[in-house]
Amino acid sequence: MDLPAEAFDMADDARLSPARRVKPTPRRVFPFAAIVAQDEMKLALLIAAVDQSVGGVLVFGDRGTGKSTAVRALAALLPPMRAVVNCPYNSDPRNPFPPREGKVDTAMIAVPVVDLPLGATEDRVAGALDIERALAHGEKSFEPGLLARAHRGFLYIDEVNLLEDHLVDLLLDVAASGENVVEREGISIRHPAKFVLIGSGNPEEGELRPQLLDRFGLSVEVRTPTDLPTRIEVVRRRDAYEHNPARFIATWEKQAVAIRRQIIAARKLLPKIAVPEATLENAAKLCMALGTDGLRGELTLIRASRALAALEGDVEVTLTHLKRVAAPALRHRLRRNPLDEAVATTRVERALTEVFGP
Repeated sequence: MDLPAEAFDMADDARLSPARRVKPTPRRVFPFAAIVAQDEMKLALLIAAVDQSVGGVLVFGDRGTGKSTAVRALAALLPPMRAVVNCPYNSDPRNPFPPREGKVDTAMIAVPVVDLPLGATEDRVAGALDIERALAHGEKSFEPGLLARAHRGFLYIDEVNLLEDHLVDLLLDVAASGENVVEREGISIRHPAKFVLIGSGNPEEGELRPQLLDRFGLSVEVRTPTDLPTRIEVVRRRDAYEHNPARFIATWEKQAVAIRRQIIAARKLLPKIAVPEATLENAAKLCMALGTDGLRGELTLIRASRALAALEGDVEVTLTHLKRVAAPALRHRLRRNPLDEAVATTRVERALTEVFGP
């Protein structure tokens, strides 16, 4: 998902043919605005939608807390994007794959959301030889996989902590390079695969490999609501949606339009957001106080703070923005300390107080 330009700029490049007026098929999913509580999760997903470079979102928590619902709701909320017609890679018309000369036909399509099943084979994920064409015509042809379909969209992995090791290794390579390289059965192909990686899971069922954990920009925790009014409201809204989805979606359409406009405005504003030297220094101080490995923590902290500032219409990243995204940006990057049994979120909050005061 090349976020800034084509998602909201409807003007065609000079070399493009007149765009086909293809109206994206509406997704009938539970509205993002109607999700009760889970504010940290919703904010993290919005930040990832504004700036892909943040690095995706990991959502860990109890079953039945709206994790997959929120991901699909956000994707349905996003403005459509322009793509080359009938392209299996959802190519950007300004830089199509494979490269082609002259004009290309374009259409507006919904942002793709691709589920990666736990039992998927590597061929299904990365792509492989088109067996049907090979048998029928004796030709070697590449059949794109899930990574191709997810290009410029979302790749969603439920129970990501149970993902097989060979798929984890594949995702690490693709996430680092933004390209998928397939070399097998005499085929060698390299295609773009840039997507927002969203993972969800229950920590009680197993831990995530540290290498993959570090690739997620933000990590959020979701819990089952413990107060009576919130639980009642969750049940009320879900029941109303299942009873009459069309009516329920229409009820929340005004809020959906407002969030969509907020995302579009934030993407436009993002390149103009200033990051003062003092903010960079504060980010480094916080990461040093927490003892995070490497510099990915500072980079994610700054990028997430800048996206948050853009969402709120601010022109400069402040300490307030930094504090609000500190926990999701850093909690999964902390070293284990046998002398400190506090949970990661508590350690981040404590470090914020120690470095910046109450």
